[in-house]
Amino acid sequence: MNRAASTRARFIGGAAAGFASIAIVRSPARAAEYTFKWGHATQLNHPLHVNAVRVKNAVFARSRGRLAIELFPNNSLGGDPAMLAQARSGAIQLYSGYGGIFSSVAPSAGIEGVGFAFKSQAQALAAFDGPLGAYVRREMDSKGFITFEKPWVNGFRQITTSTKPIRTVNDMEGLKIRTPPSKIWVDMFKELGASPTPIAASEMYVALQTHVVDAQENPFTILETYRLFEVQKYVSVTNHMWSNFWSVANADAFHALPPDLQTILREEMSAKAISNRREMELSNASLAEKMGRVYGMRINIVETLPFRAKLKPFYAKEKADFGPEAWGLLEKSVGTLS
Repeated sequence: MNRAASTRARFIGGAAAGFASIAIVRSPARAAEYTFKWGHATQLNHPLHVNAVRVKNAVFARSRGRLAIELFPNNSLGGDPAMLAQARSGAIQLYSGYGGIFSSVAPSAGIEGVGFAFKSQAQALAAFDGPLGAYVRREMDSKGFITFEKPWVNGFRQITTSTKPIRTVNDMEGLKIRTPPSKIWVDMFKELGASPTPIAASEMYVALQTHVVDAQENPFTILETYRLFEVQKYVSVTNHMWSNFWSVANADAFHALPPDLQTILREEMSAKAISNRREMELSNASLAEKMGRVYGMRINIVETLPFRAKLKPFYAKEKADFGPEAWGLLEKSVGTLS
């Protein structure tokens, strides 16, 4: 095991120990009437998982042990595409993933990934708590899900590289960059001149370490929880996309619950979405400085207007793909994109 892998293993082990006191709920004398499995891709110290633990504990307590939730973080059930398929089939009952992953079955979910659309997290949350989010949830629910009302936050995404900083849009030319396995990411980075390669989050670290790709893009919190600072040198602050986490239940499994348990689960998902949002915003903000001071990454702020200007063909294509209703709801929230 090399030094980076060894450090990474110690970190994950330490995180697991640190969160053990939060994660454990003692088993009751009798088995739960209902057990839901919840899969997601983030690590134990990520605010999504921390708040998933809070949902688990609150649901168990409020249901008096009738509904138990088993958590499967850190891609332990496979990458996001695999977990999405399991949630659709009912092999797992709960799943949290970003809109780009859901877009493979509900295309409108990918609209959060329109480049440089959102100027702030408050603006993005207003859109997805409002009519745009309702539109996306209706389509997702038509595909066999119950989509919980309040999306959880992932945050603004930044570009990191091992070879050079990204200072201008010309620096994107030919850049071997990892993207999530989602078409909108691939299309956008191709339009910017890069060479995108879709790779699941579970394989991202090794792909960067072995230089299958030289760059990736994610919020600051992912840089820390996946320890990407070990295999990346530069952070270019682009805020090129904002992304959330939609949390869903398999519709058949959810409807099999008695009404009181459905209500408890909905209420706790909404309550912990709020704490997740607050903690993610604080985490991303604090880590922006920590990446340089503690982890030694070189950070630069990017002037993004030339990036947006180069995306005019991308905007035209996405407008046609998403259709006038979804695109109109997006532009009502953010202004004209062209």
